[in-house]
Amino acid sequence: MKPYRYLPIQECGEPLVPIPAERLALIHPHPYVILGAPYGAASPFWLRRRVVEKLLQAQDYLQTLQPGWRLQIYDGYRPNRVQAFMVDYTYAQLARQYPDQPAAKLWAQVYQVWAVPSEDPLTPPPHSTGAAVDVTLLDGQGQPVAMGSPIDELSPRSHPDYYPPDSLYGRHRRLLQQVMMQAGFVRHPEEWWHFSWGDQLWAWLSSVGMACYGRVDEEIASWNTI
Repeated sequence: MKPYRYLPIQECGEPLVPIPAERLALIHPHPYVILGAPYGAASPFWLRRRVVEKLLQAQDYLQTLQPGWRLQIYDGYRPNRVQAFMVDYTYAQLARQYPDQPAAKLWAQVYQVWAVPSEDPLTPPPHSTGAAVDVTLLDGQGQPVAMGSPIDELSPRSHPDYYPPDSLYGRHRRLLQQVMMQAGFVRHPEEWWHFSWGDQLWAWLSSVGMACYGRVDEEIASWNTI
């Protein structure tokens, strides 16, 4: 478990809401759905209401810096069962690729990117709170902006500062960080694409000391309008 997973949570009860596709680009078809991840009635394009509002704020700021560019949402809400599915899937892929590697080494690689699934409400995976979002950039022609590595890649290239800051990839990553942080998000220290607001990671990096979002089950999600 990462150290931030032990910070206290004071759940505020804010609902999940759909990310507005008319304002923010959503990746379709969703990559985890293609793999068979068990979302059930849930959607990877739900987030907490204030998190969506802050994403729209980040999108507006991006327009002032790069007119025509858009944030593309790769993944938002992720039920714990989907987290477990993706962790197991990633381990199985590594085991096939590196059959001679010890299991412990493979699991260590998996958990470089994937949070440990947990049914304990005190230690929720970030995405199961509806407060974490994986995001990248599209240019004015609607094409993906080169970021230097794909989302979820298990390699050192996923680290936000892997590339020199004045390189093409480094500039694009700093732009994404700039627009997201201007809206109040924090970036995961080891993933260029992962940002959050209100969860335990946010509380840890912001020195707030307490999260306002814990795990939420889709059965109690509300499709409120923005």
